[in-house]
Amino acid sequence: MTYDAIVLAGGAARRLGGADKPGLLVGGRPLLDRVLDACEDARTTVVVAGRRPTARPVQWAREDPPGGGPLAALDAGLRHTTAALVLVLSADLPFLDRDTVGALLRTLDAPEHHARDGALLRDPGGRDQPLVAAYRAEPLRREIALLAAEHGSVNGLPLRALTAELDLTPVTAAAPLASFDCDTWDDLAAARARIREHGTVLEQWITAVKNELGIDVAVDTKTLLDLARDAAHGVARPAAPLTTFLVGYAAAHAEATGADPAQAVAEASRKAAELALRWAAEGQAAEAAEAPGATGREATGPEATGSG
Repeated sequence: MTYDAIVLAGGAARRLGGADKPGLLVGGRPLLDRVLDACEDARTTVVVAGRRPTARPVQWAREDPPGGGPLAALDAGLRHTTAALVLVLSADLPFLDRDTVGALLRTLDAPEHHARDGALLRDPGGRDQPLVAAYRAEPLRREIALLAAEHGSVNGLPLRALTAELDLTPVTAAAPLASFDCDTWDDLAAARARIREHGTVLEQWITAVKNELGIDVAVDTKTLLDLARDAAHGVARPAAPLTTFLVGYAAAHAEATGADPAQAVAEASRKAAELALRWAAEGQAAEAAEAPGATGREATGPEATGSG
């Protein structure tokens, strides 16, 4: 579905001593880039902050004056959007993923929620997160205009002054860490440790590498790890990374001729794995031939199959 995204990245980060929070690294990538990856398919992405390098093109906006708070920042970003649905995110969510973004948008688009103004993420502690949410743009604009008329400006107003006037439905994330944010140095340390946990480190690493290289291809991690194991055991340890590199090169060549990238990787992996197994079998046969009492030749003909 069509939506625009607004990422609020201009906070003062007081609990981080004024550090450049959107630029802090988790898993080798800036927090802002990790959030931008989660909303990659937005029609327009507006980042409300001072300009900085980003992993993909975005539009920039700034509240006037800077430092007016999240409601003023949202107002500034909203002025650059035109879609009927607007995703609103903070820039400090290291584990936000595309599945969570999709769940918010699908909830708001569902027939039973067509009368609702938005869908916001509910964290595992039962707290609703208005900066991990999808909203209908028209109610946002209407209520912000009413607040500005009532108070003379939205600068300094808390975000709850807006959300209290909206009809919002909560969405529980399938990924429990999707709402985890980095407000303190302890939060940042926890995020950096969690991203290296055994159960998730490979997925996080593969995602980071794909983003760093600017590629988007499904990676069958198990197949590639099995291939690397077969190459290492059947040939030699250095064969593992070199073989997986050659598989990637072959898949890229196949893709250039019109093949599906995922299928190209699978086919190249299959061929290389079969070669590694043949290599290993040949090596075992050679070792057997050199063993004491061996005949010095490979078994061929009827004796090789046990027939005859």
